[in-house]
Parts: sequence; C-alpha cells; structure tokens
Amino acid sequence: MSEEKTKPAWAEEIRDLYLSSAANQFVIHGNVSDRLLLPSKEGGSSGIGNLIDYLTGVQLEKFDLVLSYELGAGLRIEAGGEWFETLSFAGEMPNDPPNAIGYIDQFLRFCVNLRGLSPGTEKSSATVGRNHSIAVIIKSAELVFPVSKQTRDYQLNSMASVVRSWSHETHFVDQNLAVFLVSENLNDLNHLLAHNQRAARIEIPMPEPAQLIEAFSYFEEAFPNALSEFSGNPEVPASRLAGATVSSIESLLKRREYEKAALKETDLADLKKSLVERDARGLIEFLEPTRTLDDVYGSEGVKTWVRQDIALWHRNDLAAMPMGYLLCGPVGTGKTYLVECLAGEAGVPVVKLKNFRDRWVGSTEGNLEKIFGLLHALGRCVVFIDEADQALGSRDSGSGDSGVSGRVYSMMAKEMSNSSNRGRILWILASSRPDLIEVDLKRPGRVDVKIPLFPAHEASEAYLLIRALARKHDLDLPEVCPEEILPLVPSLVTPGAAESIAVKVYRQVRTESLSATEALRDCLDEYQNPIPKEIMDFQIGLAVKEASDLDFVPDVFRDYSPELKPFGERGV
Repeated sequence: MSEEKTKPAWAEEIRDLYLSSAANQFVIHGNVSDRLLLPSKEGGSSGIGNLIDYLTGVQLEKFDLVLSYELGAGLRIEAGGEWFETLSFAGEMPNDPPNAIGYIDQFLRFCVNLRGLSPGTEKSSATVGRNHSIAVIIKSAELVFPVSKQTRDYQLNSMASVVRSWSHETHFVDQNLAVFLVSENLNDLNHLLAHNQRAARIEIPMPEPAQLIEAFSYFEEAFPNALSEFSGNPEVPASRLAGATVSSIESLLKRREYEKAALKETDLADLKKSLVERDARGLIEFLEPTRTLDDVYGSEGVKTWVRQDIALWHRNDLAAMPMGYLLCGPVGTGKTYLVECLAGEAGVPVVKLKNFRDRWVGSTEGNLEKIFGLLHALGRCVVFIDEADQALGSRDSGSGDSGVSGRVYSMMAKEMSNSSNRGRILWILASSRPDLIEVDLKRPGRVDVKIPLFPAHEASEAYLLIRALARKHDLDLPEVCPEEILPLVPSLVTPGAAESIAVKVYRQVRTESLSATEALRDCLDEYQNPIPKEIMDFQIGLAVKEASDLDFVPDVFRDYSPELKPFGERGV
C-alpha cells in the first residue's frame, strides 16, 4: 500500500487498515462509479480517472502485481505484468466466474508455496519474497457474487467462500495481499462477503463541497469557455451543485464547452435538479418550492410553529430543531401542498422519495443505500415521504415479501434517528392512515412534531376556501357567501375537494356563459363529497389522536376520536 498521503478519507482508512494488518480485504461501496482527481507527487492533481485508476495508480502504486476481474472483461493484469510472466504460473486466464476465481485462488496459493520455499527478503524474478505484494480487484462484485436467491446455490456460495477465505486463512493474511470487492450497493453483494467480519466495509461518499471545489479548479483549464463566468471562483458552482457527482458535472461541462455556452449562476438550480435526479436513476424527484406559507389558507397554529422552526434552522440553533414532521389528516387536506410551501419558506431543496421498492432480491435495500448517499451530499434539504404508511415498511413483515418490508423499516428507522442529520435533513412523512405507521418510526427523535390537517368544518369557511382557489382561475366570487348558496355548501370540505369544485365552476363559466356565482350554485346543487363520510370521520379522528399539540386542533374537533360514532351523528 502506498506510503504517500492520499486526500480522500476513505483512501486513508484503507491505507491505515492495511498497514496495521487490521484488514486485507475491503468491500468498497457507495459512489464507486464517479470520477476522482488523481493526486500528483508534487501536490495538486495530475489528472482525473475512475476508481480503478485511483486504486492502481495511487493506492496500489507500490504493489508488484495488481490483478483485476470483471464479469464481461475477464481476468486482467493491471500492473506488474513483467513480474507475473517470470513466475511461470501454468494455465491460461479464464473468463467465467467459477474458473476465474479458482485460477486466482490457485495463483495465490502458488505464491504462498514459493514464498515458503524461498522466504528471502530480496525481490527476484523466480521467487516471491516477503516484500512482494499482490492485489486483487473484483469489479462490479455484485454481478459476480450476487445475493443468492436460493439457500442451496452451491456454486455461488462456494465462490464467495473461496474469496472470503483470502481474508482469514493464516497463509493469506501473512502474505502481502490486498483484496478489493467493488460494489455500488452493499445490499446487492452476497452476504458471505458483504457481512464478512474479517473484511472492512469502505463507503465512498458523494463528493463533499471541498472535493467539488478541487474538481472545478481542475476543470477551469479543461473547459475555459464553459466556466468563464466562474474563473478563479470555483466555490460558487461547487456549493450550488452539491449532491451531484463529479462525473455528471464533467459531462455537463464537456457539452457546454462543445457548444461554447458558458455556465451561468442562474442555471445552477435547474442543473442541480437534473443532475441529481439523473444520478439517482429516478429514485427521487425535486419538488419546486414556488410557494411560501403565506399561500396556505388557515392552519394559523401550524404555520406559526413551522415558522419558528425555520427561524431556528436559519440561525443554526439546532438544539430544538425537530428531526421530522408527520403530516396527518383526511385525503385531500393539502399535505403535499403544505410541504411545498414549507420548503419555499425555508429556502432549501425538497426531495420526494419515489417508488424505491423493487422485485429483485436486494434491489430495494440497494436503492435505499443510493438514496441515503445522495441525501447526505445535498446539504440542508427536506425529504418528503408521501403515503408513509405504505412506503416505510413494518417491523413484522411476514413472509409475503421475503422480509423486504422489515428490512426497509430497519434501514429507515436507523437513518431517521441518525443525530448527525439534525439540521441537515428534515424528514416529513405524510399519511391519511398514521395508525398504520410503526410506532417506533413516529417517536420523538425521528418524528418530533405531528401536525394534523383538517377540512373546513363550517359552510362559511368552506366557501372562503372555494373562493380562494377559484381566484387561481380568475373567477370573481363575492367576499361573503350569498344567502342562496350558503345552504348548498357541503360540510367538511378539503382543499382537494375545493379545488375540484373551483375547476368545475371554471368549466361552467367557460362552456355555458354563466357568472361565477351562478356556476357555483349549479355545481353545489346535488354535490356529493368525493370521500365517503364514514372514511372522512375516521381519518379526522386519527389526525386528532396523532397530534403532538392540541394547539394544532380546532376546538370543534378536539373531543373526537376514531373509536366514537360518526361525526355528523354527534350534532357538531
């Protein structure tokens, strides 16, 4: 292992573990497909390359032999080919995994035997002395050693067992041997290797701001036209594009340089969104924070509380900053809308988790690994999980999904309670069925504030909600509800239902040449609430029960619980 100091923390960790003999096998996962700056001996950067370039050219530059194996390319000699030829090891290098792993194992044992016959300290062409060092890199190891779909997958498990033996058999440990298993997601790798206690798991994180600054400084010379607006000031694009990979930034700059189109500061927000979403392979999306809490109708107690938290966030006073919110209430009460407004008020990116579940074994957990890595690189952000009762899994998942739901629950619970995320990641869960979310996921330390959202409970309030949403469509309704319309206004109108009514009024105005008031009267006549009353009553009761503070609950709803008889039968 190179004695030279290397910049990335993960590379230093590998160096220290190897030189101290604490580990000789390393499972490298995370951001393994990114581009890396290659340091020069004189300081600075000598170029840019991938992880294998970094391992062979920097991390393993003093090793006598570096072998690599990849499922498609087969066995290769990355460094030390001349020395390998002098060993006279018989046999051609095979390409298929079982024979390739067997070949490497035989070669390593051959070197052990040579070393036992000639245990000298001087390097020679015919012997393997104590100072001769060998490294084996298995690229895309999750394809060579995937998670076994069957307990009795003997060939796969036997290959994994052979590689695992290189980390703990005495003759391999005593030899100057380093083994690297490269896999983007730890959960995609066979458990015999991913959870090998004698191997070190090394995560390559998404680029830190300091690394992006170095990358932009390096790119200034390569892409002068693309970066002309930021010449000598790499901190600006580096901070604004946090969360994107160096690889995606390089691709962007190559295209801009080809088009002779300078990157501008006004482009950075949209570019970050597109780059990060592409790196995430569709697992997340950014919500556009074009609104603020001023755009939320009613819910004054909720808005006051949230604004206080945002003020603490801006002052970096994190002691009382919540780890997360739970938004609960009947369908259509504007949970997603409130998140968008909160994000606009806070001035931070809002990331919505999309469907990260997959039918392939280990893929769901691998997708979550990818998501967590991206979130850590974004800096301050809001993470929104809609339909949280379905997305977050459960402690007891049963056998119907092969335990996926239980593993999702475990991973989410661990990440949501990570205290290092306080002030960096604000989790917001939304559900109309909060009773189906595991209690442990809703406890303080994961979700500190549970905010209930309710429909309009009076006809006059419902009318004002409809009027506010009608103004979005340039419909002019009276400030006070007309007497002939007031009896027609339904009870328990949600923002979603009010939006639907406003659209219907707009349609009537446009197609039948009615006034907005006439169209509203026609739309409310024989109107039927889209949510059955018994469901609305039940979900209101759940929201009351979940509320972390009764200040969030209007007086009219406070004595209501989901176990009581339907709301309308109690004369409210």
